[in-house]
Amino acid sequence: MMGTYSCNAAVLNSAFPFVMESHKLDLSRRSQLSRGRFCCKCRMVGVKEESPTKFDWVDMNHLTEEQEEAISRIPVKMSKRCQALMKQIICFEKEEEEGSFCCDLLAAWVRRMKPIRADWLSLLKELSNLESPFYIKVAEFALLEDSFEANPRDYTKIIHYYGKLNQIQDAEKTLVAMKNRGFLIDQVTLTAMLQSYSKAGYHRLAEETFNDIKLLGEPLDYRSYGSMIMAYIRAGTPEKAEALLREMDSLDICAGREVYKALLRAYSMSGDAQGSKRVFDALQIAGITPDAKLCGLLINAYSVSGQSQNARLAFENMRKAGIKATDKCVALVLSAYEIEEKLNEALRFLVELEKDSIMVGKEASAVLAGWFKKLGVVEQVELLLREFSSHQTL
Repeated sequence: MMGTYSCNAAVLNSAFPFVMESHKLDLSRRSQLSRGRFCCKCRMVGVKEESPTKFDWVDMNHLTEEQEEAISRIPVKMSKRCQALMKQIICFEKEEEEGSFCCDLLAAWVRRMKPIRADWLSLLKELSNLESPFYIKVAEFALLEDSFEANPRDYTKIIHYYGKLNQIQDAEKTLVAMKNRGFLIDQVTLTAMLQSYSKAGYHRLAEETFNDIKLLGEPLDYRSYGSMIMAYIRAGTPEKAEALLREMDSLDICAGREVYKALLRAYSMSGDAQGSKRVFDALQIAGITPDAKLCGLLINAYSVSGQSQNARLAFENMRKAGIKATDKCVALVLSAYEIEEKLNEALRFLVELEKDSIMVGKEASAVLAGWFKKLGVVEQVELLLREFSSHQTL
């Protein structure tokens, strides 16, 4: 779970655009966001909907085998009041007014069971583990319940939830709701929004949010940098991503393996061999041990850019480092030879692989088959292979 950061209220109120007027949200939907969303629409702005005087609970005497099985898996450590609600949720059959039913059910549960924050958290944890569609409905309902004692991190969790689903409008609405409740929008929350924008491919909004985090005056962490780097990569600007990576290094902030891998892949797929080599060297300096996939990306960069000699060298260096050569890597070296039409070198490469007991697999075989078919020299290649093999034996 992300850490908690201190936040200067004066800075937020005077220099932080999101707290004053959310400049990131498109003007065309700002009016929609201000109206809110949480389950019952009136709840978002802090007005509790009047609950019905009576709510019909699901009859527990006529359960299906599936429902009984699901109920039997309810954790025994859950409080009785939570178990009661879980049973209702399990037995509920989806109808058109699912959202309305959920709000009515939760309101009735609150009136009858008088839950405390621990109950809400236990319930949300179980629904999250079950990947239940009721998780977000319960989470949103709970935010405005006094017994839940909501704090900024509760809103951040919902932003993360919507971010993972690329539901950016819902994430933004949650941010607006948090602001309307008077909570300060700190680095943790903004980083959650940055991650959401980055994942969804909203490069401009991610960059603006990244700059807003800097305005807080707090040191940026690897999550903020990593999310912005991924946003630049998805936007097709790996150079900007690499610049941020160097900035992280100057601040002694370590980027994760996946960040380096994503940047290496971006350079590799575009055939930027120099960029790929820089990132490959940087990740080793950062203490990350290359594996066959990372080496394969470097080999691919040389292959795409028509540098078969460097592709072969990278392959041999991988083996010298004790990394097992995969069929994918073999196929990439062969592709490099094919691009430069170096058939003899490719044949020598195959003979050496055979000598080292490295079998050519499905992917490498497909490269060879396609190449030889285009050349129309399948039989001749078989003779050459036998000739090369006999020379190696002598």
